[in-house]
Amino acid sequence: MMPTESALFTFDLFQKECSKGVHRTFRIIFNLFVVCSRKLSGLRFGSFIFDSMNLDWLKTGIGPLKDLLTFLNKESKTSDVLKRQVIRELRDNLNVFHNAYKNNNSPDVMIDLLSNEAIKDAIKNNFRFKKIKAGTIEPYHVYDDRNKKYVGWDAEELIDKIDEKIEELKIIKKLNGNSVEKVKNNISLMMSNLYYRMKLLADFIKGPK
Repeated sequence: MMPTESALFTFDLFQKECSKGVHRTFRIIFNLFVVCSRKLSGLRFGSFIFDSMNLDWLKTGIGPLKDLLTFLNKESKTSDVLKRQVIRELRDNLNVFHNAYKNNNSPDVMIDLLSNEAIKDAIKNNFRFKKIKAGTIEPYHVYDDRNKKYVGWDAEELIDKIDEKIEELKIIKKLNGNSVEKVKNNISLMMSNLYYRMKLLADFIKGPK
């Protein structure tokens, strides 16, 4: 954000007055104005949003997440190819969050690594998502308050929501110069919601039955 022509003209007047030593206050105001304008010119609104994106909310969930990743790795060892691919993709996507938390990676990197290709492939081949887990989400599957609204959903509904959010994040990134740094969308909230949906799916698959 650079000063306008009228602002620069005002600066010139200030400088003239200051150089004459007539109004010492003008010099103080002018110097403060220059410092502020330089600060503002170097500030990008998008980078404020970007820097505010952090994964501190994962602190309390790192322990349970490690257990879920171990479980999903075992669960993916099945002869059903499509089921194996969907579960492995869920594991890998959760692992993106896990490693991004440890290494302080940017949302751009995370979005690039998130995948919904296995879900797309399963849909294309008319895969029945109840093979991932039959039944519906019960209150005892929910460990995070924000996921209570999904009680009564089945695996297909939740996977569809996960697929939709990953696709949306990738589209937003492509529409904005292949970066979400300057977008108006609340990327931090979108990523957080995605993580908790995927965690819920993993908790649902794990059980109790």
